[in-house]
Amino acid sequence: MIRIKNLVQILILSWITSLLTLATLLWPMQTAVAESEPSAVVYRDPSCHCCGRWIEHLAAAGFQPQSIETDDLESLKQQYGVPDQLSSCHTAIIDGYVIEGHVPIADIQRLLAQRPNLVGITVPGMPIGTPGMESGDQRDSFTVFSFDQQGNQAVFNQYSF
Repeated sequence: MIRIKNLVQILILSWITSLLTLATLLWPMQTAVAESEPSAVVYRDPSCHCCGRWIEHLAAAGFQPQSIETDDLESLKQQYGVPDQLSSCHTAIIDGYVIEGHVPIADIQRLLAQRPNLVGITVPGMPIGTPGMESGDQRDSFTVFSFDQQGNQAVFNQYSF
């Protein structure tokens, strides 16, 4: 009887150990998937087609964008602290940051990797050649700006063509 009891205890401990080992092995895989595919909520005007093309760039880069059409982008931009002079045609929220306009994927990835104390980054207006605003070989030079809660703005990146 003691021998059977010991055998049952050994089997139970083996089973628990196996489950813990499996959980330990799978946990980093779940974290890696979550980190490689951040979600993005993109607020946009229903009549703006370039916003849809920018969303396609996000999806191609591994983001999981959700598009929300709204006729009241101005209130949304105010709510998220986007300065008027830095506004564009759509506003995205990615991992707690505001991404305003046709910001290149590389700049979004840099922002998420560095995690600076900013509200977000923006490409004001709708420069030709930015993601979603492609027009053949034509490209405008443009600047990606950062902005914080105090209203400070700085150059985050520049593109010259």
